[in-house]
Amino acid sequence: MASEFKLAPSILSADFSDLQSALDTCDLGGADWIHVDVMDNQFVPNLTVGPSVVRSIRPKTKKFIDVHMMVMDPDRLIEPFARAGADNITFHIEATNDPEGVIELVRAAGKMVGVSIKPKTPLNSIFSIVDKVDLVLVMSVEPGFDGQGYLSESTERIIELKQYLSSQCLDRVLIEVDGGIKLQNAGEVISAGGDILVAGSEVFGSDDPVATIREFYKMSQDIGIG
Repeated sequence: MASEFKLAPSILSADFSDLQSALDTCDLGGADWIHVDVMDNQFVPNLTVGPSVVRSIRPKTKKFIDVHMMVMDPDRLIEPFARAGADNITFHIEATNDPEGVIELVRAAGKMVGVSIKPKTPLNSIFSIVDKVDLVLVMSVEPGFDGQGYLSESTERIIELKQYLSSQCLDRVLIEVDGGIKLQNAGEVISAGGDILVAGSEVFGSDDPVATIREFYKMSQDIGIG
């Protein structure tokens, strides 16, 4: 059974001097989730936000806050982000030698947990733990910077992952897709099995961000998943 489509606008692409406006845009457009990209300049060559940003937006939105940690040793940041108000915490399989320990820490904090995988990492690297998470985040660009183009081979990876989850009776595990998501390729990604799409520059860089969010949902409804 197909899950209900969700859009997660990434505030990395928003105006950080006016995050309230970005939150208002998500409300008006009807986005379900708010995506927060966390980078430590070690796992990826960029430095972004910490728990204080999540803490500052938590009282200002009732939206589901989706934290994507692109950091080495993610276990050290789980409690700070959980206390700041994250609803889901996703870590990278490539960033830890103890993924089960990370999952246990997120569970202990009472949060949803996701595992993310970079484009060149084999899908089977997460198969031993995928039954322990709530979602798999498939990176469709090399992580580190927003505004990159969607890697076309990602579609086949999404299809393969969806088939594997179904074969293991793990249809409850959501597939989130992050990187290069545009209105022009969203239909392809949703049809392949994407349940949650992360869109940054496509939303906040558009002339009408509210209308863009609504167009994503209309597209999912046209496909029959919204």
